[in-house]
Amino acid sequence: MNTLMTTGLCNCQFSRFYFTSATFRNNFTQSLRSKTSIILATSSDEVDTQTVEQVFKEELKVEPGEGRKASTTSTSAAAVDKDLKKVVQKTAATFAPRASTATKNPAVPGTALYTVFEVQGYASMLLGGALSFNLIFPSNEPDIWRLMGMWSIWMFTIPSLRARDCSKNEKEALNYLFLLVPLLNVIIPFFWKSFAVVWSADIVAFFAMYAWKLGWLQRTD
Repeated sequence: MNTLMTTGLCNCQFSRFYFTSATFRNNFTQSLRSKTSIILATSSDEVDTQTVEQVFKEELKVEPGEGRKASTTSTSAAAVDKDLKKVVQKTAATFAPRASTATKNPAVPGTALYTVFEVQGYASMLLGGALSFNLIFPSNEPDIWRLMGMWSIWMFTIPSLRARDCSKNEKEALNYLFLLVPLLNVIIPFFWKSFAVVWSADIVAFFAMYAWKLGWLQRTD
């Protein structure tokens, strides 16, 4: 009897202990799994976030020195252009004809003097073309008239137009032409001995310089 009671009690306690151990083990396993899942999910989120940030940084990354090179190039070009303008302006102001007094230029737009200088400049250009093409005082040999026609743009047209109170861009174009035209007149005869060709080259340079400095070819909205 006692043996049976002891055996039944032991079996009951063992069963209860087994049930408690199994329950604890299941709860511990589920808790461990849930925590592991959270850790893995958190780690995965962190990895994904780091990957996205790394890709974004790589897309936005600029090559070292690329921006510096572009800014340096633009700065150098602007500096060269500025220095060239200063040299041209100083040279033209030194050698080109100018007013003998320091007073304000009276040849302002709308005045008779402004019109006289303008007509004189373009009339000398046309007269020089007629002389260069041997239409006035024709001769079979090079003479002083054809030579003057070839140099008429530099001797008469540019000084007459510079004598006006013109805009800054037009004055800058005339300053460039005052230095460019003599170069053309000296260099071209080495390759093509023709007064008409030299005068034509001066005309092309004249209107090309005006188109560049005055923005004739720029589109307006």
